[in-house]
Parts: sequence; C-alpha cells; structure tokens
Amino acid sequence: MKEKEIDLKGLTPREANREIKKHAKRHSLLHLLNPDSMNYLAAGLTDKIELVVDGDLGYYAGSMIDGVKFTVKGRCGWYPADNMTSGEFIIEKDGGDGAGQGMYGGTLYIKGDTNSRTGQIMKDGTILVGGNSGFMTGLYMMGGKIIVAGDLGKNAGESIIAGTIYFGGKAESLGKNTQVQEIDGDEKKMLTDVLTKYGVKADAGGFKKITPVSGRPFYGD
Repeated sequence: MKEKEIDLKGLTPREANREIKKHAKRHSLLHLLNPDSMNYLAAGLTDKIELVVDGDLGYYAGSMIDGVKFTVKGRCGWYPADNMTSGEFIIEKDGGDGAGQGMYGGTLYIKGDTNSRTGQIMKDGTILVGGNSGFMTGLYMMGGKIIVAGDLGKNAGESIIAGTIYFGGKAESLGKNTQVQEIDGDEKKMLTDVLTKYGVKADAGGFKKITPVSGRPFYGD
C-alpha cells in the first residue's frame, strides 16, 4: 500500500483539496494531519482511495464523495457525507447536524451522537449512529436506512416519504406521517450483521422501526 502523510496546517480548504486530489492519483492511503476543524475537506473526491484524518473537521466533510473510504479520528460539524453516492465514511466521535444529508448510497457510521436532522432528504444508503440522534431524524427522508442504537429526539421521522428508521432506544416524539412497527426476522438479521460489522454493542432484537404512513404525505392520501 502506498501511503502518504499530508500536513494541512496553514492550508485553505481549496489548497488542501488540491493536495488531496493530486496525491490520490498516486497513493492508496492518505493520512491527513492538523485538520484544525477545516470545512469542505475532500469535497467531490471520486478516487477509490482511503483517507484518514487525524483530528476534527468542520462543515460539509466528504460532501459528494464517491467510492472513498473516509475515517475521521474526531468529530465533524454540520452535514458530513452530504450527498455521498458510494463508499464508507466513519466518524469516531460525534457527527453534528444533518449527518448524511441527501445521501444517495454508501455507509455513514457515527460512533458517537448526532444532533438534528440526521439523514434528512436522504435517498439511499445506510446511516448508523452508535449513540443517540437528535430532533427530526429522517426529515423528508426518501429512501435508505437510518439505524440508531440509542434514542431519537423529538419529531422523529418528520414528513418521511420512504425508507426506514430503526432505533434501539426510545423516540421522544414522532413527526407527521410516521408509524412505529415491530421488525421482522429478516430485518433482525440485517441489523445484527450491520451492528456486528461495526462493533456496536446493541441487541438487534430490541429494535423497532419508523416507516411512513403514506408515500404521498403532502397530497392528502
């Protein structure tokens, strides 16, 4: 494996992303040092490469990435994995607001907690939260899976259109167009596989799911 360290200290997001894209052509793993909560890091990266960030990131980390394996050894601010299409994004601490906004595919795993609107308007893919998720989890969700090992905040699943929200704890309250159902045997196996893969200590048998009552919640049927 061809690995390279890149020191981000003193670089602007534009300069940092230029360095990442340049070295992604010649290396399979980039280890990024001194990120200093930088915004927009790795935005639009499509090279099949592994990125490891040694620290925290700011807004829109990994926005629109495709095929990247991205690990942040810290926390992220708003909208990590925004519009991600494929790959794997792992955040080793908390995930901020709007984690996985608009995702089209891939897997986003946040080991800690997320704040509001996790998975809003996501279309496909999987979001796994090892802790709790704040209010309006799955706002206007259109597809995919959100799996929360802990609790959901207020208005969970607000105006969900499609997709499923699985949760192992409690939901403080439900949003419009939602219903809570028991999981079936296939879903229990799926959850067990995902939780085991990422080392989340939770019993899949204790999960419930939120699904939409109607696929046309804004048209009165």
